[in-house]
Amino acid sequence: MSDVVLSELSDGILTLTLNQPEARNPISSAAVIEALCTAIAGADRDMACRVVIITGAGSAFSTGGDIATMRLGGGLNDPSPTTTRRNYRFGIQRLPVLFESIEVPVIAAVNGPAIGAGCDLACMCDIRIASEKAKFAESFVKMGIVPGDGGAWLLPRVVGWSKASEMAFTGQLLDAAQALACGLVSQVVPPESLMDEARALASQIAANPPHAVRMTKRLIRESRLSSLSAILEASAAAQALCHTTRDHGEAVDAFFEKRTPTFTGN
Repeated sequence: MSDVVLSELSDGILTLTLNQPEARNPISSAAVIEALCTAIAGADRDMACRVVIITGAGSAFSTGGDIATMRLGGGLNDPSPTTTRRNYRFGIQRLPVLFESIEVPVIAAVNGPAIGAGCDLACMCDIRIASEKAKFAESFVKMGIVPGDGGAWLLPRVVGWSKASEMAFTGQLLDAAQALACGLVSQVVPPESLMDEARALASQIAANPPHAVRMTKRLIRESRLSSLSAILEASAAAQALCHTTRDHGEAVDAFFEKRTPTFTGN
């Protein structure tokens, strides 16, 4: 794992830490994108990994793109527009495509500012928990650009069309309390408690049968784009698979025996 993203797996929980605190954890570079994609794709393949937590080192979660590279010819911005388009496709746009395809649950533990692409990275995750020091902004317009990482698709599905439009058109900064009020995050906790709370939530998820959790996530993700009839059909197929697992049998046995079940992922 590259040192731009730190990785720690413990008790089925993979913690990924964006690790460029001096630059406030930008995520637009090829090294960061490759490190995140490699770690997350690996976690999705590994059934021993039950949950992923993403957080940032230092005072920021991620301030998105590296402004120092935004001048023409720097970073994703090439003198040739067709090259810039490809830079986005094979660069930062790999992240939303990957996040939409994976089944392992992902929690964003937002420790500080999540700005621009950093806000969108949080929206790619399934659950967002914020420190009281967290701030959020869909701030691309402030730099004279659009959310090239898929924010126009991601943000409305988290906070609704009206609030997403307000955030994207104004570039306004939301504090943690405002983020909680609009549903951008599900919890706000003291800074010193953030990772403990994130791990406690991850542990609750990890304690459940992993196949059932992953298939439930897939159904929730698909429901944003599918009809009720399509989701019902997919749910029936997933349920047929779940009924054949040993974990389902263990859950039923434990219920009648009045004990805590032990799930193995089988």
